[in-house]
Amino acid sequence: MIEFVVGDLTEQRVDAIVNSANTSLLGGGGVDGAIHRAGGPEILAECRLLGGCDTGDAKATTAGRLPARWVVHAVGPVWHGGEAGEAELLASAHRRSLEVARELGARTIAFPAISCGIYGYPPELAAPVALDAVRPFEDTFDEIRFVFLRDGLREVFADAGRR
Repeated sequence: MIEFVVGDLTEQRVDAIVNSANTSLLGGGGVDGAIHRAGGPEILAECRLLGGCDTGDAKATTAGRLPARWVVHAVGPVWHGGEAGEAELLASAHRRSLEVARELGARTIAFPAISCGIYGYPPELAAPVALDAVRPFEDTFDEIRFVFLRDGLREVFADAGRR
């Protein structure tokens, strides 16, 4: 089941939450900063051992003080107008997140709108790419949840999910 909710990603009671991370995995702004702040220093300590992460890939750590068991750090693309392989990299970041979570034994997972914040990916273009990437995993997970801070963004993804 894929669902779309308004809420705080750091408060989701799921097996794994996905962090919209940068390639260093050492924290940043937006979702990344919020996860590191809420989860505590254990997340950063594990991230330091991972050696970064390529765009389109994902790596996991503990969830520290978060209610989830794991954080899957996914690196989405910076938007450069759509002609620099952004869609392929965004799809890969979603697929790799689910593959990593499945390897950990996760049955429930929550995603943010990867790359739609400071990376500038237009949500109306990101949503169908994200959903096309996660749909093949619907039978693998009990729940794939997309979590948004505001309803407008939730509606964009929900509309794409109805197509």
